[in-house]
Amino acid sequence: MISGLTIAENAYLPLRDVVFQTLRQAILKGELQPGERLMEIKLAETLGVSRTPIREAIRKLELEGLVVMIPRKGAAVANITEKDTKDVLEVRRTLEMFAVEVACYRITKEQLVQLKEAAKAFEAAKGSMDVIRIAETDMNFHEIIYEATQNERLVQMLNNLRENMYRYRIEYLKDANYYDSLVREHEEILDAIETGNKEKARDCMRRHIDKQQLAVISKIK
Repeated sequence: MISGLTIAENAYLPLRDVVFQTLRQAILKGELQPGERLMEIKLAETLGVSRTPIREAIRKLELEGLVVMIPRKGAAVANITEKDTKDVLEVRRTLEMFAVEVACYRITKEQLVQLKEAAKAFEAAKGSMDVIRIAETDMNFHEIIYEATQNERLVQMLNNLRENMYRYRIEYLKDANYYDSLVREHEEILDAIETGNKEKARDCMRRHIDKQQLAVISKIK
């Protein structure tokens, strides 16, 4: 709900970026619910800012797909639909299955060490029950795999999907029952990469993302 929002303090960012990050985190955490209207005046009063940074933040959130503009009603938090989930994760699955296969024979020793550390960081983070922190460590694990492909175009394509994927990642990670299986899945992916087993790596990544898709869709229905 809008009334419960507080602005994130950050002396190093322009006010419009602080407002954007505050609203973005509120949407991702579920403090602002899908379908909830974002009224500029009320948001400005609640956060103690003018309407200008609110308007700019809403425009950026619309570009990320987190907000939609409804004719004669204004801005609202975008719903998570089954089709959107399937579309985004279908693209992610295709690209990450390819990325993990390439990483099997291009990953450097240094990147392999980083990947092991990232897997441990995710396991450590799950105990915090901080969904944003857990999501960041999960994202870091996958991004090391992207970088290990040594393919700048592929990395760019995956990074362009980053914000679209993030909402589904957060939605998945809200359920702590999945954490232990995610740790095991990361370990399986890591083992496949370390041993250069391309077939296993692709299969592990496919199952990893399929489980996320099924879990998110089950919440929608």
